[in-house]
Amino acid sequence: MAWDLIFWLICFCIDLALFASSLYQYVMLTDLEADYINPYELSSRINQLVVPEFVVHIVFCALFLLTQHWFMFLITVPITCYIVMLFVKQQHLIDVTEVFRVLNTEKKCRLVKLGFYFSLLAIIIVRITIAAFNSLTSEEHAVNIF
Repeated sequence: MAWDLIFWLICFCIDLALFASSLYQYVMLTDLEADYINPYELSSRINQLVVPEFVVHIVFCALFLLTQHWFMFLITVPITCYIVMLFVKQQHLIDVTEVFRVLNTEKKCRLVKLGFYFSLLAIIIVRITIAAFNSLTSEEHAVNIF
């Protein structure tokens, strides 16, 4: 039972990192829209975060698959497919010359990812609570959900 709690704490940290990365990217895009940052600086800051974010999300999805948490795996698969599609089409990086043309699309994409990671964070917090309760109680009083 303690391993389950450790697993969900690791998932919490990973999801919090993905949430923070998406929030940072959204704030940077908003700063560009308000003309607080130039396009070159924006693209260099965001582009250095994109590939590590993709790798962490794919590892996050694979972690759910390998630990047989099917519900969480099925929730994370659509975003993983979208990430793989962007990477294969080579549309994952922000181009300095086209940043103003795709600004609204990029902001909406980051906003959707923020909502996704926030809802995933809520589910993970519930799972941490259940795992903590189960690790502190006996087997006969344990709660089995999902």
